[in-house]
Amino acid sequence: MIAGIDLATLWAFIIAFAVFVYVVMDGFDLGLGMLFPLFPAKADRDVMMNSVAPVWDGNETWLVLGGGGLMAAFPLAYAVLMPALYTPVIAMLIGLVFRGVAFEFRWRTTAARNRWDLAFALGSLVATLAQGIALGAILQGVHVEGRHYAGGWWDWLSPFSLLTGLALVIGYSLLGATWLILKTEGALREKAYRLSWGLLFAMLAAIALVSIATPFLSIQYAQRWFAWPNVALAAPVPIAVAAVTALLIRSLGQKQDSRPFFLALALFALSYAGLGISMYPFIVPQSITIWQAAAPQNSQIFMLVGVAGLVPLILGYTGWAYWVFRGKVRAGSGYH
Repeated sequence: MIAGIDLATLWAFIIAFAVFVYVVMDGFDLGLGMLFPLFPAKADRDVMMNSVAPVWDGNETWLVLGGGGLMAAFPLAYAVLMPALYTPVIAMLIGLVFRGVAFEFRWRTTAARNRWDLAFALGSLVATLAQGIALGAILQGVHVEGRHYAGGWWDWLSPFSLLTGLALVIGYSLLGATWLILKTEGALREKAYRLSWGLLFAMLAAIALVSIATPFLSIQYAQRWFAWPNVALAAPVPIAVAAVTALLIRSLGQKQDSRPFFLALALFALSYAGLGISMYPFIVPQSITIWQAAAPQNSQIFMLVGVAGLVPLILGYTGWAYWVFRGKVRAGSGYH
């Protein structure tokens, strides 16, 4: 604690913010990749690629910031979680590599374009599934003894982690479909509307299943959501989910192109808030709090100076890129 500022809490919010921004900005293009097989026409796939071409690579900056910030600000948590999550993390990185390579190479070949399209779709699916499984593995808890991970190689794999993996696949696909609504026209846009309906109800079912299963993982989760006065503090989250869902259904029904994507992001934000309610103040659930895992204060202050300049810079150039490439994308002519 320095000058009334809890540095561990501040850094927890910085890392949580970086991870959420990554989910917001990379989720829709991962979802777009997973939807690729449903759009077999070359012209449609070209438009889908062009809709994210100016921004997709920079989106992953936030993943680097979140992972690097965790290692620097909470080294104990990083040292415990990484051995527990080696397999899904490696799978995620391989998926992101294949997706990135496919994104560049599909424009430079004709004969092998379908293979690169398949690599783009599979890379997106593997990366998303791995992220969701890693989240589920963290939520269900890892075996910690002293200051190190003491579990097995396959502890990350469980019915709950597979459920969260599937939930994230559905959620990112919804973001991808609503992004296409925002960015495309004609038959492509109409198909995105049809997909969005099914994906919305699938996402609501996934949110419900994960929400029901989570309190059974640990008595601490149940107490945070259902014990008084926590229940009064947590109640606005499901109420807000219902309200945003109603607005999203209305916007899809009225075909308001500019709204579904941002309302889908709001559902993600509320789900993320629910995750925060479940976990705080633990960074390794039921084992290590943010204060126990924190780096020395001098290190946190030193890094905070860099982040104070870096984050506004990243937000600035990212916002500028999205502003420049606003509007609809049309086949053969790019942004308008």
